[in-house]
Amino acid sequence: QVRLVESGGGLVQAGDSLRLSCAASGSYIMGWFRQAPGKEREFVALISRNGWRTYYADSVKGRFTISRDIPKNTVYLQMNSLKPEDTAVYYCAASDGLALRTVPSDYNFWGQGTQVTVSS
Repeated sequence: QVRLVESGGGLVQAGDSLRLSCAASGSYIMGWFRQAPGKEREFVALISRNGWRTYYADSVKGRFTISRDIPKNTVYLQMNSLKPEDTAVYYCAASDGLALRTVPSDYNFWGQGTQVTVSS
């Protein structure tokens, strides 16, 4: 069982930045997803096991950056130029699969989520 612990959420204004962290032991493909009230959980970003490959949702491309510190077993999501539409609960997820996928059902383990609220 993999335990994922997210941190770094909060309340910010539009245009501000936040960095989310996710502590996770083991070698997994790691992803960030988000879920706004009344909406389905959606893909945000993912990173390969060695950190060499990343992939982003079009809505965050150019503003968000996913990275991982392998010795520290930590994955980060740097979020810049935040918009009110980025408001959601953000979840860290881990996949023990082989392919880089953006579907929530392809991820085996999930964190508890951290709230990000962006005011206009």
